[in-house]
Amino acid sequence: MASSSLVPLYVAVAVVILVAIGIISIIRRFFYCLKCLSRMIRESRSDKTLVNTLRSLPGTPKEYSFEDLKKATNNFNDVKNKLGQGGFGAVYKGTLPKDNTQVAVKKFLRDKIYSTHDFLAELTIINSLRHKNLVRLLGWCHKNGILLLVYEYMPNGSLDNHIFFKEGIKKTPLSWHLRYKIISGLVAALNYLHNECDQKVIHRDLKASNIMLDSDFNARLGDFGLARAIENEKTSYADLHGVPGTMGYIAPECLYIGKATCESDVYGFGAVLLEVVCGQRPWTKNGDYLLLVDWVWHLYREGRILVAVDPRLENEFEAEEAERVLKLGLACSHPIASERPKMQTIVQIISGSVPVPHVPPFKPSFVWPAMDQGTSSGDPSSSEPTAATIECSPINTTFFAR
Repeated sequence: MASSSLVPLYVAVAVVILVAIGIISIIRRFFYCLKCLSRMIRESRSDKTLVNTLRSLPGTPKEYSFEDLKKATNNFNDVKNKLGQGGFGAVYKGTLPKDNTQVAVKKFLRDKIYSTHDFLAELTIINSLRHKNLVRLLGWCHKNGILLLVYEYMPNGSLDNHIFFKEGIKKTPLSWHLRYKIISGLVAALNYLHNECDQKVIHRDLKASNIMLDSDFNARLGDFGLARAIENEKTSYADLHGVPGTMGYIAPECLYIGKATCESDVYGFGAVLLEVVCGQRPWTKNGDYLLLVDWVWHLYREGRILVAVDPRLENEFEAEEAERVLKLGLACSHPIASERPKMQTIVQIISGSVPVPHVPPFKPSFVWPAMDQGTSSGDPSSSEPTAATIECSPINTTFFAR
């Protein structure tokens, strides 16, 4: 009897608990919706501000209709239209419905907070550049938080698709003539960025996948998502988290100073030179060597540097040119930034008008001078390094191949 008399009490308690849970759920849902609405309003205002800013910039390229770009890329079809994907976005092939013009549409995929920053950086920099060896920007689009850049379409895709073949796919390797032509075009593009445009630009992500090829296999440097213009000789990675770029192409000093320089671009360029001539990626293992550059340096020391030339060429190459490019690749890969050649010199080396600077038989160690930050800038000795140095061990060196 006592037990049955407690049943109404249990039911009442259960009902109260259920009602309380329901009320709490409704309150939580209300505040969640309120938060979403607030975020939508902020994003809407941010989107309008961004679009208005872009439209007001002098010389801003054409603004494309989102509906046209969506139709051109088959709704950004990942199977039929996707050309590639990087850390900043995916690229799709498209055919504009109005005039059947083929384009490459880059869709930014990162979190919106960072995408807007990357989008503006890339648009602002590349829109100010004019050179035959740079991928041409045609226009942009921004709608409902989706950021798009429209580029000239490159029929022959990226360089890495012609240098590195997927297993099981048989393709004719690039001839030596085309490889040297591509290298010459890349040199011209990089020299323009460093020395000839109105404001020096550091690309910061030089690699084979960012070098596009037009219908005549002329090199077109693209993907300026990491590029930054130098202001008052200051170079930095801005507000990006960590050291951006691709391992194997990043200069060792960047991990210490957190800044990009013309010299760090030259380092990445050196890695590309070795890729093109050897047909191997920078982190390829050859015998006891974990890095391509170390293997080539070993062959150079033994007087057998031409052994590094891509065997798929079947000895159909100009030995003098190949040796020049390989030695230049080593010179550009020098662990100490100040020892790397400048782009003006590299232009002359590639043209054959000046020899490659001396390359030591053994790869030097990376030694970073510890600067005394407490010294007054007015002191003439303030730029001198202290006795303390940081030397890269073999373990740290292999990190670049990861």
